[in-house]
Order: sequence, then structure tokens, then C-alpha cells
Amino acid sequence: MSKNKLLAQYGLKYNPFLPAIPDEDLWTPPDFDSFFFRLENIVLDGGFAMITGEPGLGKSKTLQLLFSKLRQIGDVVVGVMERPQSTLADFYRELGDLFGITLSVSNRYGGFKSLRAKWKAHICSTLFHPVLLIDEAQEMPTPCLSEIRLLGSIHFDSDCLLTTVLCGDNRLPERLRETPLLPLGTRIRSRLLLSPLSREELLDLLNHLLMAAGAPQLMTDELKKTIVEHCAANPRILMIQGAELLDHAMRKDLSVLDEKLFFDTFGALKRAPKKRNKTA
Repeated sequence: MSKNKLLAQYGLKYNPFLPAIPDEDLWTPPDFDSFFFRLENIVLDGGFAMITGEPGLGKSKTLQLLFSKLRQIGDVVVGVMERPQSTLADFYRELGDLFGITLSVSNRYGGFKSLRAKWKAHICSTLFHPVLLIDEAQEMPTPCLSEIRLLGSIHFDSDCLLTTVLCGDNRLPERLRETPLLPLGTRIRSRLLLSPLSREELLDLLNHLLMAAGAPQLMTDELKKTIVEHCAANPRILMIQGAELLDHAMRKDLSVLDEKLFFDTFGALKRAPKKRNKTA
């Protein structure tokens, strides 16, 4: 199926049900504004924040929204760690790349000093602490998580050179309660726990994405209510179902997605097979 054909047929700027949503069109989840306000203060002082939630509730999109808003603050440097499962050596290599320093893995102490010197210089010139965003942080090895705490800590732990936002599923807070990581877990200054969305919140998310993509008329109101009721309060499931419905609608050359399309597409999956009575 041609992507351009799909967009043209429905008057879409992009497919609202796929992950590649522009930063400016991201939906703001509940409690995000309060979390971001607290994080702005952490950026001035340095420290740790955390975003957690069950799979599919929008952690990565929340981190994308956070990245976008932080970059709008002048002079704030934001690095995004792309390989959280790295060994300690690769962890230092990636930090060097993110903050513009060539580090020698054979001289880890030299890398330690270089990063701290870079962060100190940035704070002195801008008054903002550099920010490090880590998605899927539950995958990080314990030595790397501990190293982040030690890298940023100066003056007998009275100051922190880095603002770090850890984002992960519910395994992350459990890990931070383990003995080796308790010193990090007790330093989390702000937390955002993503919960399953209410029916009203899911409808708001759906309407927001359709409007932002340029096709608020794409779905009937009845379909919106139906798809919300069948996504288990999980935004990822909602998006997957929406993408499948859009594909089916294009194959059938439908101009509008409606409730009949939903039951034609998913009806067979919703009806459990009847059990046959066993005879002796």
C-alpha cells in the first residue's frame, strides 16, 4: 500500500496511528505539566527525575514531549542515551559522543574528569545543568546506573552537575529499591507515574491526533467510542487498532471509518469459539 496514496485519500498530513508523530503534535498526558514544572527547577539545580508506567501507556512519547519542551529553553543542552543496555565502557563512549568529548576507554578516570569539567563549564556559562534522558532505563546495568550518580555528585554530594531523567517500566522502581541502587533511588526528586487512561482521556487523545493530522472527520463518533471501549485503557493498543482500521478502510475504498468497519475487522476476534459438550 502506498503511503502517499493513503495520506492523499484521507487528507492526512501523516498517519496519526504510527509512532512517528511530530513533536509539536504530541498529546500532553495527565499530570505532565506539573511534572515539567518541577523538572524545570531540577534543571537549575541538577538531580534525578523518573517516569514509569506499564507497557503501552506512552512513556517514550512522554519522554519525546519532554525532550521537545526542554529544547525550547534557551541554553539547555539535552542528551538522549540510545543504548541503555551498554557495558560501562560503551556507556562512557556514548556520554562522550552526547556531550562532545572524545573519551579513551582505557583511561576512564580521564573521561570522568573531562565530563565533569565540561558540565561545570556549561553551568558556569548558562546557569543551566546539562540534561540526560534515558529511555528503557530498566535495562541499564547496575554499574552504569551507579556511575551516573557518582559522575554528577560533587562537594560531598551537596551539588549535582547533571539533570538525569530515567524512564522505564515498573521494573525500574523495583530495581532502585535493591541495595546496590538505593543511593540512587533515594535521590529521585520528581516522579511521573503513568496510569491507564480514562475513557475521556482516550477520547481526548484520539481527537487530538486526528485534528493534528488534519482529518478530524476521519472517524465517526460511534467508532471513536467503540475503539476506546476495546483498547483496555492502553494508548498503544488504541493506536494499533486505529492503524489496522485505516489499512482496512483504504483497501475497501471507504471515505470514513465507522463502527461497522470495526466489527468487520475485529468481530471475529471478539467472538470466542463455543465449547462443544463432550459425550461419554
